[in-house]
Amino acid sequence: MTPPPSKRRPTIDDVSAAAGVSRGTVSRVLNGGHWVGPDALAAVNAAIKKTGYRVNPHARSLATSRANSVAFLLTESHERLFEDPNFAVLMSGASRALSVHDISLVLIMAGNEDEQRRATEFVTAGHVDGVLLVSSHSGRRGLSEIIAAGVPAIACGVPLGFENKMGYVAADDYEGAREMVRYLTSLGRTRIATITGPEDTSGGMRRFEAYVDERADVFDETYVAHGDYSRSSGAAAMTALLTRHPDLDAVFAANDVMAAGALDVLLASGRRVPEDVAVGGFDDGPIAATTHPPLTTMRQPFDRISEEMVRLLLQVIGGERPAAMVLPTDLVVRESA
Repeated sequence: MTPPPSKRRPTIDDVSAAAGVSRGTVSRVLNGGHWVGPDALAAVNAAIKKTGYRVNPHARSLATSRANSVAFLLTESHERLFEDPNFAVLMSGASRALSVHDISLVLIMAGNEDEQRRATEFVTAGHVDGVLLVSSHSGRRGLSEIIAAGVPAIACGVPLGFENKMGYVAADDYEGAREMVRYLTSLGRTRIATITGPEDTSGGMRRFEAYVDERADVFDETYVAHGDYSRSSGAAAMTALLTRHPDLDAVFAANDVMAAGALDVLLASGRRVPEDVAVGGFDDGPIAATTHPPLTTMRQPFDRISEEMVRLLLQVIGGERPAAMVLPTDLVVRESA
């Protein structure tokens, strides 16, 4: 028997004919839609769906000298990736936003010096078109090399020391933290402690500054304990705070994961939450609704953060200057305060 002829793969010319536009218009749509009117854009997208046309990534890469992929560069340990669900939310949102442009997302872990070196070498060798930098720490290697190599990059949060050289999308850490401390104060709480985030991150630094400023008239550094955003550090910090001030009546943790650790210790000590101690967090990640009791927190708009990071990165890849954006947070009141 003679095998049936294989079905011919649709081409740009097929899309052009089906849409009733030029081949150049189809090409512009496939490369981002610049200088294409809304009617032509709609016609081309409909024709792509009708013909079943798909971009050949290898041919496209050769033609554009691009990798058609973007790195999600996470400068945290592997344990933190699985402990903090916010990273997964950001990564999923970025992947969805990039998929619209037929661009793949590549996860790169860089939690220690060897990983940071390998990540920098990979990124600067041209294996990706750009970088989404997540959880950057000041003083860690890589940022200066990425900038010096001209690799397009957008950070999640303010990249300390590189604010004027790299674009970023950040939640308003300072105003959000001040609002949380004001809220705890409005409940009549007067002995309010805080568990800070890492001092080498913009979020950790700005949220602590907000606590200090909001408590300026009564600030006491013995009500401050430091954490690293992990649940275990939140538990250790809460234990230290209770040792110093067993009568404290509220605590603001700089992220929800540390707040969960603080709740573990408070409940194990026999204290009632919120009757004895009110607890507030920051992020409104998936863990906030599952703690006991559910956590009052400041919501970061993670979906929008990831979408805006992708949008700004694609602009930089396209030759535009890096831009920065700060998004507001929202107080979410649950049973912990």
